Amino acid sequence: MNKPKKLRYGDTVSIVSLSSGLAGDDSIRWRTEQGIKRLEDVFGLKVKVMPHALEGIDYIYENPENRAEDLNDALRNPEVKAIICCIGGNETIRIMPYVDFEALRNNPKIFSGYSDTTANHFMFYNNGISTSYGPALLTDFAENVVMDEYTIDSIKRTWFSSDDIGRIEPAETIREFGLKWDEENKDIERSHFTNPGYESINGESTVQGHLIGGCFEVFNNMRGTEIFPDIEVFDGAILFLETSEVHIDPKFFEDYLRALSVMGIFEWVNGVIVGRPQDGIYYEEYKEIWRQILKEAGREDLPVLYNMNFGHNEPKFILPYGLQAEVDTEKLRFTILESAVID
Repeated sequence: MNKPKKLRYGDTVSIVSLSSGLAGDDSIRWRTEQGIKRLEDVFGLKVKVMPHALEGIDYIYENPENRAEDLNDALRNPEVKAIICCIGGNETIRIMPYVDFEALRNNPKIFSGYSDTTANHFMFYNNGISTSYGPALLTDFAENVVMDEYTIDSIKRTWFSSDDIGRIEPAETIREFGLKWDEENKDIERSHFTNPGYESINGESTVQGHLIGGCFEVFNNMRGTEIFPDIEVFDGAILFLETSEVHIDPKFFEDYLRALSVMGIFEWVNGVIVGRPQDGIYYEEYKEIWRQILKEAGREDLPVLYNMNFGHNEPKFILPYGLQAEVDTEKLRFTILESAVID
């Protein structure tokens, strides 16, 4: 995988809306501005808002070609060193016909987002570019009152340093789901609770492999499209999956997970890490379904770490696609074995 260059103080990053246009709605603009200010004040970055990023929900939905134009222009602009998505959504795959894939291949840059952005990540991955399943502007950077130190640390280790990222410890606390979106609540900090840490739910061994995955629902919806990778891409991989705020009914979760199993994905991967369900809803149910499906697949040996802090979780750590990582289900450890960026 081609890695982007690391960020330095004073670098320029661009803001794009490739899924929902929420960042441009009047009631949310204060949060957009707060996220931009954090990029400037906490990380010393300059922020370039792409021309269509703040046009609002209706405009963004109706003009996928302009969403792609913002991405293309950010990729081509040598001044821009990183591209950060405002938020997820549910139909970013519609921009694919308009993406300049030559510009994408020829200009490796830090690209970050989660949820629906999974589809965008695979546009990069399929063209050999490592991206970051990580923070978005309206959630992580614009967190009420103050950003989480755990998230800040992950950003600095992943984007600002060319050293190996190393071991990823569990977050000490987890924020309760549900940003207080109204501006009148901007000074109200979300409650948080103690994180019990990683849990081994299948297999007992230490394995290594390249990182690939994303949001479970989007991952499932990409099946059968040209953007979903060939099965061989999962050979020797560490698969990472997490669920969104929708809280999938366990019956549907079982069906979707079984579909991935029938495709043969679990026959190819070396290990799995699973993000914590938001607010722990269906925590035990999902866990038992994982065990059931892997038993059906004859993979009771497959190491699976559960309750991980990525994706639809705050705070979160960053998962760079294609990097070598290690899962240890005996010592409950997760390690990223190389750097996400180059000097």
